[in-house]
Amino acid sequence: MVEAEEQDELFVRFECVVDKGQTPVRVDKYLAEHIPGTSRSRVQAAADSGQVLVNAKAVSSSYKIKPSETIQVLLNHEPEDFTIRPENIPLDIVYEDEDLLVVNKPAGLVVHPGHGNYEHTLLHALAWHFEEDSKISRSQDFKIDVNDPNIGLVHRIDKDTSGLLLIAKTAEAKTKLGLQFFNHTTERTYNALVWGTFDEDEGTIDGALARDNRDRTIYRVYSLEDNPLAKTAVTHYRVLERYPYVTLVECRLETGRTHQIRVHMAHIGHPLFADEKYGGTVIRKGLRTQKYAQYIQNCFALCPRQVLHAKTLGFTHPRTGERMHFDSPWAPDFAAVIEKWRNYQMNTLNTDN
Repeated sequence: MVEAEEQDELFVRFECVVDKGQTPVRVDKYLAEHIPGTSRSRVQAAADSGQVLVNAKAVSSSYKIKPSETIQVLLNHEPEDFTIRPENIPLDIVYEDEDLLVVNKPAGLVVHPGHGNYEHTLLHALAWHFEEDSKISRSQDFKIDVNDPNIGLVHRIDKDTSGLLLIAKTAEAKTKLGLQFFNHTTERTYNALVWGTFDEDEGTIDGALARDNRDRTIYRVYSLEDNPLAKTAVTHYRVLERYPYVTLVECRLETGRTHQIRVHMAHIGHPLFADEKYGGTVIRKGLRTQKYAQYIQNCFALCPRQVLHAKTLGFTHPRTGERMHFDSPWAPDFAAVIEKWRNYQMNTLNTDN
């Protein structure tokens, strides 16, 4: 049986173990017959990019599989029906070399076109950035397409989440980095302000995610019995700072599902502060006074989006093999609301004393 797993909806990974009674057959033919809706040419393109692995080693499309071998294939999604046009949107580039770049994405910037956001995305900004590079090298016909295998997002973060994002500049880098994300060998931590207080200092949330049956714009935790399409998701968290009624936590992703931290924290009763989709704009804890309600509204005004920041990113460089690690400062709105809660805590302590 071939099982599929999506990573932030940018790639689809398929994995299977060949039946013991399988006769030798080309791997592209085998996968085309076993992966629903996938053409043989699509599998061949993946193999050409080193994205078809047998027993953890890249193989060509002509490789003949043998019984009991483990096959992994990383497929790009089918091409979209639009082309990215360069837009002069400033980029905060943390690091760049010939293989990849790391950017610090501001809140409010959509990463990938779609769902009504077909312009003014991070990919449009990258198109401008690489077009400028191509002018330096006197290339007159540079063009970036959302599905160009030589440039691509390896993962993504929500529009209203700030922080670090990794982009591949070559097909080889995209493949090798993508496999690191799939195999969970990257390191990613987020900082989040959540409603409520914790008795414990750390914990793990293990809950499979799928789109909500009634509202397809959000996700929720399901048991696999209730929803066989739900995908395994694991988030580890630890408390960084405690304030009255809210808590600053660090979240470490073991998997990378859409809205994972937002859904998981809401599931355990700690929705992200100011997260409208998952109940974070409702006053969950605190005083029943007009003054406190106004204080919360002032916090929302300072940071009018989920208080979530992609803080650190670690991975192995696809060409040099060097382990790389990046840490980004909080976005200004994130820092402002944290400072406001720190002051609130200080004022509360002074009043109590």
